[in-house]
Amino acid sequence: MRTIGAVVAFLGLWLLLSGIYSALIVGFGVCSVLIVVFVLNRMDAVDDDQIELRLKPIEFVQYIGWLFVEIAKANWAVTKIILSPEMPIRQHFFPVGCSQQTDLGQVIFANSITLTPGTISVETESGSFLVHAVAYSDADIEALADMDRRVSATEDVSFA
Repeated sequence: MRTIGAVVAFLGLWLLLSGIYSALIVGFGVCSVLIVVFVLNRMDAVDDDQIELRLKPIEFVQYIGWLFVEIAKANWAVTKIILSPEMPIRQHFFPVGCSQQTDLGQVIFANSITLTPGTISVETESGSFLVHAVAYSDADIEALADMDRRVSATEDVSFA
């Protein structure tokens, strides 16, 4: 059932994104989807590793909205730095603690850091990430702590 669901989802995504419905393109789509599903099934046969989506849906949607706003603000800040004649770049590596209780929560937090222009998650340690910032300031620590709290609020750890 899971394989059929994956085929339908991938094929639907292919058709939606391609926008071309000629026989050749749809045939390529079907072949691509079948190859991807074959590889996914082979990967499951090796490790059978699955991630539980233990997220609070409303809080997660609110977080995504907040993240989009933060990405826009960071884009503006990085644009100002790049266009400034002085190029006030202050690169810095620093550790950021993470309070997420699930692997998925930690992945969301690390990817949120990387999605925000000017910062990137470089390395994962137990309970923290090493982050690189292009224009480091002391406010970065507070902003990332706020992001950490918001990601942790999306996790549903009530059932374990």
